[in-house]
Amino acid sequence: MDPEHLPVINNYLDANEPPSSEARLSRMHFHDNQRKVDYVLAYHYRKRGAHLGHGSPGHSLAVISNGETGKERHGGGPGDVELGPLDALEEERREQRDEFEHNLMAAGLELEKDLESKSQGSVFVRIHAPWQVLAREAEFLKIKVPTKKMYEIKAGGSIAKKFSAILQTLSSPLQPRVPEHSNNRMKNLSYPFSREKMYLYNIQEKDTFFDNATRSRIVHEILKRTACSRANNTMGINSLIANNIYEAAYPLHDGEYDSPGDDMNDRKLLYQEWARYGVFYKFQPIDLIRKYFGEKIGLYFAWLGLYTSFLIPSSVIGVIVFLYGCATIEEDIPSKEMCDHQNAFTMCPLCDKSCDYWNLSSACGTARASHLFDNPATVFFSIFMALWATMFLENWKRLQMRLGYFWDLTGIEEEEEHSRPEYETKVREKLLKESGKSAVQKLEANSPEDDEDDEDKLTWKDRFPGYLMNFASILFMIALTFSIVFGVIVYRITTAAALSLNKATRSNVRVTVTATAVIINLVVILILDEIYGAVAKWLTKIEVPKTEQTFEERLILKAFLLKFVNAYSPIFYVAFFKGRFVGRPGSYVYVFDGYRMEECAPGGCLMELCIQLSIIMLGKQLIQNNIFEIGVPKLKKLFRKLKDETEPGESDPDHSKRPEQWDLDHSLEPYTGLTPEYMEMIIQFGFVTLFVASFPLAPVFALLNNVIEVRLDAKKFVTELRRPDAVRTKDIGIWFDILSGIGKFSVIINAFVIAVTSDFIPRLVYQYSYSHNGTLHGFVNHTLSFFNVSQLKEGTQPENSQFDQEVQFCRFKDYREPPWAPNPYEFSKQYWSVLSARLAFVIIFQNLVMFLSVLVDWMIPDIPTDISDQIKKEKSLLVDFFLKEEHEKVKLADEPTQRSQGGGDRSRRSRAASSAPSGRSQPGSIASSGSQHTNV
Repeated sequence: MDPEHLPVINNYLDANEPPSSEARLSRMHFHDNQRKVDYVLAYHYRKRGAHLGHGSPGHSLAVISNGETGKERHGGGPGDVELGPLDALEEERREQRDEFEHNLMAAGLELEKDLESKSQGSVFVRIHAPWQVLAREAEFLKIKVPTKKMYEIKAGGSIAKKFSAILQTLSSPLQPRVPEHSNNRMKNLSYPFSREKMYLYNIQEKDTFFDNATRSRIVHEILKRTACSRANNTMGINSLIANNIYEAAYPLHDGEYDSPGDDMNDRKLLYQEWARYGVFYKFQPIDLIRKYFGEKIGLYFAWLGLYTSFLIPSSVIGVIVFLYGCATIEEDIPSKEMCDHQNAFTMCPLCDKSCDYWNLSSACGTARASHLFDNPATVFFSIFMALWATMFLENWKRLQMRLGYFWDLTGIEEEEEHSRPEYETKVREKLLKESGKSAVQKLEANSPEDDEDDEDKLTWKDRFPGYLMNFASILFMIALTFSIVFGVIVYRITTAAALSLNKATRSNVRVTVTATAVIINLVVILILDEIYGAVAKWLTKIEVPKTEQTFEERLILKAFLLKFVNAYSPIFYVAFFKGRFVGRPGSYVYVFDGYRMEECAPGGCLMELCIQLSIIMLGKQLIQNNIFEIGVPKLKKLFRKLKDETEPGESDPDHSKRPEQWDLDHSLEPYTGLTPEYMEMIIQFGFVTLFVASFPLAPVFALLNNVIEVRLDAKKFVTELRRPDAVRTKDIGIWFDILSGIGKFSVIINAFVIAVTSDFIPRLVYQYSYSHNGTLHGFVNHTLSFFNVSQLKEGTQPENSQFDQEVQFCRFKDYREPPWAPNPYEFSKQYWSVLSARLAFVIIFQNLVMFLSVLVDWMIPDIPTDISDQIKKEKSLLVDFFLKEEHEKVKLADEPTQRSQGGGDRSRRSRAASSAPSGRSQPGSIASSGSQHTNV
């Protein structure tokens, strides 16, 4: 039906009766200052030749509502707006908006919107859900609400109670000063809302029974399922926003966070007690976060808080391990042997021609520094961190169950998801190709919800081009990452060769090359991270997932894969590949003509791995997680403000007035999901667990970052983003599986880091198999092989050697037979002994840690015992409460029949009982089925 033929539903306020000052002060309500604004739709309009009629310029508000009497709009009357001719696209959008808003009102919602009184501008459609709609939708969505019944939560035995009381007293200065929304000792029984069981709930005020987050969630559900036939039978507000019919849709914040005065709202309370850096030492008010933002965001901050608190013990142990390395550096025999000038190990040249022979004692500093991270304590720390990761995940499962119990998430069903706009468009295109009639006709013939029809589904054949593009693009991106890593390797090799030619720079070649290469790696990682995030989104879009949840999961997997490869490729190279393919003197491996593959430092590659890991981790956290998160939103806000100021249009006479809440929220950044927040923490979790054997201080830097990160994210959600829609969810979804996978992968990686990259295994083998006195004396000499310098290839010998003495044999780090052996330069028996010991260590370490992890997993139950008992108790109490309330209901219904006179039949007595007054004031009075008892 055309909007022109629909009944007139617009009730315009009288231009001669300006709103009262009381109404002007209300920024969260309709113009009548009675009905609360639960949701806002915003759109931008443009028209030509528009001019006001005879009405007052102040006439700028239209109230669209259901069933209200008021002034109707008549052509040519006062306040009539004569619209100029609109272009075809704008006219089509206006008709689609009109139809969508009519359909919203048909669903029971009440609307209020501004008149389009200027040539162009933004219009806000305010939506209010009356009690009837809230009750109907709450029952449909099975929203759990508190009943009248409260019960005490038992804290366990007397020892547990005393310990809990002491802990609460000690932590009281760290607790945020927020009112207790739910008493820790008392809890309401919750039950899904039902209009037939209104007597179960303690409904005192209809307007406040459902909180703001629940009201906006209900309205959002209606918006998602309301269809618009003019927009090709498009389903939901998301499709209309995707087609630029509306610009934005969002619930309102609870007022301003920095308003002067003592008036307090949840947003202001969150800002004061959570979203400021000055309260970094306090616990998070998780219940208030959940109440304001919904369960999904509440679970994210609960997870982030637990992760940050778990970093404290790992940071303490990491510092102890580092201090142990510092304390034992003077007792480390191999580094003392390397620093001893009397040993005079003459080493082979590090490059061809320009490099000279050198003494091993010149690398004394590197050897001593390596001991800080390459010592027996790092093995213990690796085992500890593997068990730490398991403990963290197990404790998160327990906390998740505890929060689920207190937030009434136990037993919630998965909500039915609507199709994404892109999926609907693809289906329409398919129908248009396969059928002679238009896609619109086809969709009108079939109901919009008829998703079971095979013709309306996209088969694997329809998605095959998208899957193929995904596979090819991901392979290309991974190959690009490896190519860049190889490019940095070539840079290191060529730069080292170039610097070695100059005597002035020859002494600092290794430090210069390492530092500049790591900085290049960091810059490349930061750039590719942004590119890969956009590419992952594009690849997921061309897959055309049906629902938002499927879209989000596939996007997370792609983004994680690409960002994981991007962040860790340079680190994997240094840990496992650098120095492994160098060759030996006289038979070196060359990348290009004259450029040898790079070698590890004399003290091993572990020190360089530590430098690489620390710079990338710290740089990524400092630049990407903090500067980008703080700077980019501020720049976007500045650009949006400049755009609004430079946008041509008529001056707004109301602009000087105090802006409304919907105006303020519209100027904020739209909420785009939790994926970026989770992603940066997951990558950090990888830095903390995967290579912790080479960098024990990683948890310390992660902890310092997260203390800031919690408040940074909090400030962003409270002050810089529009209020997100409240989403109910029981867990953190696919992120838990990724965390679990990283935890298991870290065991293997750390096993190989200790076995392959560090000198832990060669030292053990020497000490227990080759040492004469069971100590590490002679270890350095044991690891160095001999080479006859006369066998160097022609043209590779050092030119103009300045070495003090004539060199006949030089040394290089490897386990090879000496030149005088029957098989010179072949791998020696020691090489195979060390290799077998390394492989044995990997197998033993991996199985031991995996066994301990499984043991920890088995010992810690996923559901806390007290929560399991309380859930059983709650079910029993709920049954008793139902029986008691039903008994009271029958008893109260029978009272009028006993007082009635005459011997009417049972049906007459039943009707008398059902017509008894429902507004009794005494406690326990209830209404008949379908009515409600309230004290308003």
